[in-house]
Amino acid sequence: MANIKSAKKRIKVTARKTLRNKMIKSFTRTVIKRVIAACEAHNRAEAQKSLVQAVAAIDKAASKGIFHKNNAARKKSRLAKMVNKVSA
Repeated sequence: MANIKSAKKRIKVTARKTLRNKMIKSFTRTVIKRVIAACEAHNRAEAQKSLVQAVAAIDKAASKGIFHKNNAARKKSRLAKMVNKVSA
């Protein structure tokens, strides 16, 4: 256990940031799963609507440093490719 005041504060701040990151990452995963489910059900309208939400969530997570920008770009690209395959 930390004895120094600044170390105690760092523990609190880290716990708060970890919770925030976990919430954002969890929401992003949920939205991505919605896109995948709509694609597997061959529901083009739902897939495109979900894709817009997913891209926004991924961009927000990347801007906060939860995902690396290249990781975010890869996720968006794969989802868009999946939705385009359903649309064709």
